[in-house]
Amino acid sequence: MSRATEDTNRRMLRARDTMDRAYAEPLDVPALARVAHVSPAHFTRTFRATFGETPHRYLQRRRVERAMSLLRETDRSVTDICFEVGFGSPGTFSRTFRDIVGTSPRQYRKEARTTGVPTCFTMAWTRPRD
Repeated sequence: MSRATEDTNRRMLRARDTMDRAYAEPLDVPALARVAHVSPAHFTRTFRATFGETPHRYLQRRRVERAMSLLRETDRSVTDICFEVGFGSPGTFSRTFRDIVGTSPRQYRKEARTTGVPTCFTMAWTRPRD
């Protein structure tokens, strides 16, 4: 692997780590591109080539993963969870959650509570795959 490729990978990992750490904050491509020290267009192309999905989709998936955990383990309202994980509206949250998980947040909570399966298995089995 060339030094340039290693440098590019390091920059993309730095941006992805920022998304993992600050998923609930408003993050946009220009801000993430600054973290990676590249232009926004180059960042989007390179991130997709490196990780197989766009930065926006990766961030949505991380937010939904966190929401899944909160839905399983708390009694907080779906709306509270929506805003806590960084979505701007309950409608967008529900639509994105359904696209990624295949069911609504409320239905997911209901099914997760009735399974009685240990959390580690539930997390591995229900991890979004797209």
